Amino acid sequence: MMRLGRRAALLAALWLAVAIVQPAGALDATPSAILANPDRFDRQAVTIQGTVTNLRETVSRRGNPYYTFDLSDGTRAIRVFSFGKAACRVGVATVEGTFEKVKQVGRLTFHNEITATQVTCR
Repeated sequence: MMRLGRRAALLAALWLAVAIVQPAGALDATPSAILANPDRFDRQAVTIQGTVTNLRETVSRRGNPYYTFDLSDGTRAIRVFSFGKAACRVGVATVEGTFEKVKQVGRLTFHNEITATQVTCR
């Protein structure tokens, strides 16, 4: 039988290994919560859900397709940006990505925007 000290040390090492291997998940939030406290969410991975509005699809000067849309929780809306073709045209979507309070792209400045890594339509 292991001594209690050694067992505790092994359990602590196992817990640390699991914590390192499994990254912290994205913060679940709403557009209203993010916009009410943008400093808390700045440069954080977030997951939000809402209604897609104001979809705009275009192509960059370099020929890369991208799109933006507003995701609304019924009270407030937050801008979402992603490369490629829009998966959702209307309806409810779940967005996973990184929120930035201020994003600088060349000479352009964007405020309160999520760069999506995944958009799922419902």
